[in-house]
Amino acid sequence: QGQLVESGGGLVQSGGSLRLSCAASTFSLENYAIGWFRQAPGKEREGVSCIESTDGSEYYADSVKGRFTISRDDVMNTVYLQMSSLKPEDTAVYYCVVVGRYYCSGYLRGNLHYDYWGQGTQVTVSS
Repeated sequence: QGQLVESGGGLVQSGGSLRLSCAASTFSLENYAIGWFRQAPGKEREGVSCIESTDGSEYYADSVKGRFTISRDDVMNTVYLQMSSLKPEDTAVYYCVVVGRYYCSGYLRGNLHYDYWGQGTQVTVSS
């Protein structure tokens, strides 16, 4: 495994939508669970969502449940995070990372220590 590259962030008004992409160029994501995390200024990094590789099981933080949707396209070697009904409190740098082989176990345990963090993509939601 290795580093992933995030893209798709930007400035959006409250209530708007964005789709983030998470791509790998040096290895296949097919057998890995991928997590999205975010870090707002002055706050700790937090888990947002995770998707498993076996059956595509999805997990979400309570703060984004019903508004965000994670998906994966193993042909495109990309994981997406569709964000809707965005709120100013969603403003943060968003990161994706390999959280483990097949399952989101580490994400579900609240693990924030992974080997390969990318540069992230900035999401800013204006009120």
